[in-house]
Amino acid sequence: MSSLQQPEIGKSIRVGGVNTNYHDMGSGAPLVLIHGSGAGVTAYANWRLNMPVLAEEFRVIAPDMLGFGYTDWPKEPIRDAGVWVRHLAGFLDALKLDKVSFVGNSFGGALTTAFMIAHPDRVDRAVLMGAAGLSFPITEGLDYVWGYTPSFDNMKRSVQYLANDQSRLTDDLVKSRYEASIRPGVFEAYSAMFGETPRQKHIEMLASDPAKVAAIPHEVLLLHGKEDQVIPLDVTLRINRLIKRSDAVIFADCGHWVQIERLASFNRIVSAFIRNGLAG
Repeated sequence: MSSLQQPEIGKSIRVGGVNTNYHDMGSGAPLVLIHGSGAGVTAYANWRLNMPVLAEEFRVIAPDMLGFGYTDWPKEPIRDAGVWVRHLAGFLDALKLDKVSFVGNSFGGALTTAFMIAHPDRVDRAVLMGAAGLSFPITEGLDYVWGYTPSFDNMKRSVQYLANDQSRLTDDLVKSRYEASIRPGVFEAYSAMFGETPRQKHIEMLASDPAKVAAIPHEVLLLHGKEDQVIPLDVTLRINRLIKRSDAVIFADCGHWVQIERLASFNRIVSAFIRNGLAG
């Protein structure tokens, strides 16, 4: 099947025995995009509208993380976020990248935060969007998204939690996410990671120690939709207070999908920040 017929499939590289699917476009300073954790998610689905624009200035790299998309699934359910951090470090090693900038969305924001703590010398600067990097009481939206069981109606309700502008939720969008979630083995792998109750424990797994977050030395840009029903705005505000060299941008009339609902602003702000840093 060609990439035009199945654009979610990009390049493949072995990372510690794991076949890792990723997209790689553009040239310049490397910018790694880490997707969220919704059912049927892929790097392409998460970042398809952003990659071409960001690639005008940067080498944009977007992997499917371990257990997601077209990357191999783990043999056992992941109960330690360090597994993803090690996979990410191995991915950079495989691409021979010593230092990169990151954009992390939701689950990806939590992993980016953990990576900055574990490997500070490998990070230039980072954007955390609707990040789940601290502990918080699980929201109704996140509990439903993580507890998803396959059906078109259940997928439609899941994505309704993600967007504030419901007009964006076309049947084609819902269908594509639903069909991705029912590929052989996908739901089983996803459910093993996040379906087990009480799902609050998965938030705790992804949460970093606030004292270690406060010690992050990097320049960090925080983005959050004011109407986010999945990750509370307060999480971003707390991260902003903890990280000394961080700015926060809050988007009105926007839910969890900042990169989609505020597409032009997202691309412009992220490009300027990666190019120039906070002083820009």
